Amino acid sequence: MQRITLREVAHARTGDKGDTCNISVIAFEERQFDHLRQHVTVERVRAFLGDLVRGEIVRFELPNIGALNFVLTHALGGGVTRSLALDAHGKSLGSALLAMEIPAP
Repeated sequence: MQRITLREVAHARTGDKGDTCNISVIAFEERQFDHLRQHVTVERVRAFLGDLVRGEIVRFELPNIGALNFVLTHALGGGVTRSLALDAHGKSLGSALLAMEIPAP
């Protein structure tokens, strides 16, 4: 089975609120959304990000814009004002997630 990286079919936007990171994975083309919905699951995201996320991961589907929104709790080392991490806002987590491999459509 041929595999591709997520960045070949989608882009990501990230945000933060305290120790919670929000990552939206947005399909480049509407026809790719169902493929993303099938292969970019909470379980796959947790396995891929590993110990970077210490809390719950919840996925929300936004089919009107072809996006999956992941809310990752306890993912930012306490949040911007508490974390010593270089990326306290979690912007690199969105980029990292795009390196995850999924089956080719």
